[in-house]
Amino acid sequence: MNFFKKLYCRTYQSTFRLMLPILPYRQPNALRNNEEIVDVLSENNVESVILVTDKGIRGLGLTNALEKAITDSGIKLSVYDKTVANPTTENVEEAVDLYKKKGCQAIIAFGGGSAMDCAKATGARIARPKKPLSKMKGVLKVGKKLPLLIAIPTTAGTGSETTLAAVITDSETRHKYAINDFPLIPRYAALMSELTVGLPKSITATTGMDALTHAIEAYIGRSTTKETRRRALFAVKTIFENIETAYNDGQNIQARENMLQASYSAGLAFTVSYVGYVHAVAHSLGGKYNVPHGLANAIILPYVLKRYGKKIYKKLWKMGVYSGLFDKETSYENGAKLFIEKIETLNKNMNIGTQIAEIKEEDIPALAKTAEKEGNPLYPVPVLWTAKQLEEIYREVKNG
Repeated sequence: MNFFKKLYCRTYQSTFRLMLPILPYRQPNALRNNEEIVDVLSENNVESVILVTDKGIRGLGLTNALEKAITDSGIKLSVYDKTVANPTTENVEEAVDLYKKKGCQAIIAFGGGSAMDCAKATGARIARPKKPLSKMKGVLKVGKKLPLLIAIPTTAGTGSETTLAAVITDSETRHKYAINDFPLIPRYAALMSELTVGLPKSITATTGMDALTHAIEAYIGRSTTKETRRRALFAVKTIFENIETAYNDGQNIQARENMLQASYSAGLAFTVSYVGYVHAVAHSLGGKYNVPHGLANAIILPYVLKRYGKKIYKKLWKMGVYSGLFDKETSYENGAKLFIEKIETLNKNMNIGTQIAEIKEEDIPALAKTAEKEGNPLYPVPVLWTAKQLEEIYREVKNG
């Protein structure tokens, strides 16, 4: 990267970091059960609410208890369950139309990251009815208060119940982009571990590795705070200790609870400290080939960490020592390599591969440009890369 572009990126990131103490970050208020959700709706004089989810979640019956609790309270309920993986602008517009048609006053997001993103973008469109989603792409482009938003995660991974981000795919161009603004942070988050018990093993694995990626990228970036470092360390240690138990014994409610808390903590960390090139590459693959986000992150993460090299040895060492992977007598370099090996071992033990075969060589230059545009200057990565350098990551991931 040439000197002037590098200077621009680092100046942009440093400015954001200096502003962290005055930016309106907030932590969602925690709820524990359906009764508390209904109480919040009643306290806010909500007479009609939309539930944004997907057919898979609803088909499993996970929303039944909440739907009954809401309707039994006399509050009108409308359900949008057409959300797809990597939610589209079409999904959002359909949800917005239903919200308006039914006179809704609040939104409940129920599911994984896709449902959360769809619900947040729906709220943004309601708050800014004359502004298309494409014009909200980037940072601080929403600028108006959303309707009451309650987030209920059914996976321990995305952390979307805590974040100011929504990632949307254009239905026509398949371009995937992020909308980042403070009004998108849900007002409430309901963490109910029993909702995650029935998750398929593959979803448990990939969403858990998604959360691990959030925590690691937040920690190794250049815009950390004492609080985000604390939250990231907690998340990394907790995930290392619980993810395989949750994967192998899905009925282990304690492991499920621990993973949910880790995901929540990682979400709070990266909301403030941002992510990095792992996410930029993963987003481009989700948009182009519909590769599930958590799966993409899990596969890409070791490749990117290795490429960062010496710049992150000490930080990986610190996370490894904190997580009990090795002792303080281990050198920074050896500790960093052991840390990355632990990630690769987790992937192997949970049947996550080492490559994304969908990647086509002829697509790589355009994919790299998309990732470079997303990452620079926004993400405070340890090492700045150009699109050409990012192409090498795609080729490594393609070939495994």
